[in-house]
Amino acid sequence: MNLSIKSKAEIKTLGEGGRRLAEVLREVSQAVASGVSAGEIDRLAERLIRAAGGEPSFKGYNPYGAKTPYPASICVSVNDAVVHAIPPKTQIFQDGDVVSLDIGMWWPGKELRIKNKELSGVRPMATDMAITVGVGAISKTAEKLIRVTRESLDLGIKEVKAGATIGDIGAAIQAHIENHGFGVVRDLAGHGVGYKVHEDPFVPNFGERGKGLVLKEGMVIAIEPMATEGTWRVRLDPDEWTFRTADGKLAAHFEHTVVVTKDGHQVITG
Repeated sequence: MNLSIKSKAEIKTLGEGGRRLAEVLREVSQAVASGVSAGEIDRLAERLIRAAGGEPSFKGYNPYGAKTPYPASICVSVNDAVVHAIPPKTQIFQDGDVVSLDIGMWWPGKELRIKNKELSGVRPMATDMAITVGVGAISKTAEKLIRVTRESLDLGIKEVKAGATIGDIGAAIQAHIENHGFGVVRDLAGHGVGYKVHEDPFVPNFGERGKGLVLKEGMVIAIEPMATEGTWRVRLDPDEWTFRTADGKLAAHFEHTVVVTKDGHQVITG
């Protein structure tokens, strides 16, 4: 396992990129409404990422050997889609939909580094985050699923500090989600991030306290609980990107990029 420890300068870059990405996602999430297409959301996301001085980290990404690299700047996963859904123009949001928005950015981007001499020698760093929102009036079950998944992310983050384990994070997330009657996806997980979109370590949303990799100061991880209304099992669409719940029930997804500090943590995308 190749674990990277980021320098203070790199963490500063991550912090600025994460702050800007959070602003982008905030504006994108506010644009989700009945009658809006997933394709419109993708175009807005890319425009805002570039306006923030970054570059989309998902567009053209292909770590798993899919026939086609990921073609969009944001993942827009609706209802039973858990993660990585490609946002087509034909996907029109309707009242009652549950929409997960997963977005990543390299900062500073190439154009910004050319324009700004102070940033010309700065190594671009990747940040990653996600949010799930409802369209119009959603069901009580959907409201609960979204709330519990968001809460589980907060609980997982609270476990982060030097000397804690990956299992501490997963156990906190798993307990909260399952105690509320929902499923915890096991085939997908959080990950290291920074130099690449996905780095070691693997950060599952289930586990045992005191087990797994010990966190070290300077590590940067993306924690991203994925909860389901029914079974935790997922299936992959023929597009080789979209993961859906195996039983067709709802899913929710939240994510933050977090730095491990000596006494705790810093949420980069907060």
